[in-house]
Amino acid sequence: MRIKELDYLKGVMIILVISFHLVYFEQLYPYAKLVAYTFHMPVFLVISGYLMNINKKWKYFRLTISGLAIPYIIMESGYIVMASLLPINEHIDHLTFGVFISKLLLHPLGPYWYLHSLMLCSATYYVIFRYFHAKEVTRFILMGLALYLYSHVLGILSFTLSVFFLMGIVLRQCNMDFKRFFQSSSFALLAFLLLIFHEQYLSPSTLGGILIIYLIISCCLFTFKYFPRLISSSILYLGRNSLLLYAFSPIFTILCKQMVPWLAFDKTGILFLIASLIVCISGSLCIGYMMDVLRISPLFFRKQHIISK
Repeated sequence: MRIKELDYLKGVMIILVISFHLVYFEQLYPYAKLVAYTFHMPVFLVISGYLMNINKKWKYFRLTISGLAIPYIIMESGYIVMASLLPINEHIDHLTFGVFISKLLLHPLGPYWYLHSLMLCSATYYVIFRYFHAKEVTRFILMGLALYLYSHVLGILSFTLSVFFLMGIVLRQCNMDFKRFFQSSSFALLAFLLLIFHEQYLSPSTLGGILIIYLIISCCLFTFKYFPRLISSSILYLGRNSLLLYAFSPIFTILCKQMVPWLAFDKTGILFLIASLIVCISGSLCIGYMMDVLRISPLFFRKQHIISK
């Protein structure tokens, strides 16, 4: 059963993710990028930890993992090759097989680190909570130790960000209702605005950053009840298809660079943002629709249909 508020949150966050993957737009608003990067992926990770279902046998759970692994391998491989050919920020000067494998398996480039982290965190969650028969607090500690090992010993994960996945697990395992913990409030926006004007708080590793994450969730849950139906239903739709948008939108964010000369007359970059969001979202959804029509979705995402109505 889907929780509308969580789909709404994912919809808002995926719009922000796409927006600040547009190089031209993020360069116009570097401070806004700092603010968005403080909370958009932590929110996704909290939701992912909360929703991850481990109450099934491994032969079924591995379909969940492979539904992340296959798009990750394909899209990350393409990104690595592209990074060796194009003059992007993460350019690879000399791509060898060893470098390729290192980036693919251990140190992903670009936006697909999230899928890499999600697979690793989810598999660890499953193993610890299915096969370690101990008190819940002991399993929480074991999960935290595993994340610390991945981060500080193996260097393959961000400990700061993965802890938000653990937060989602704690909420789920303690049977805490998400909407009860993150309560909507009209005052959340005021508190959020006060905090984001202090740059030292613009990191999810600070106490101020954690408060910002809580407040933006509270704020979004409040707006969900008051936005016009057309807007909220559109955001819900994007939230239900956030994995699809996350996987394919980078293709279109790169292509959108071609629109910069045509829209440079708008110094605010808002027209570029709107046009790019339309291209990235509609392009990604078209790919998903074609995958469903051609019956590629079961091979790629391990789902009969990747487009969620």
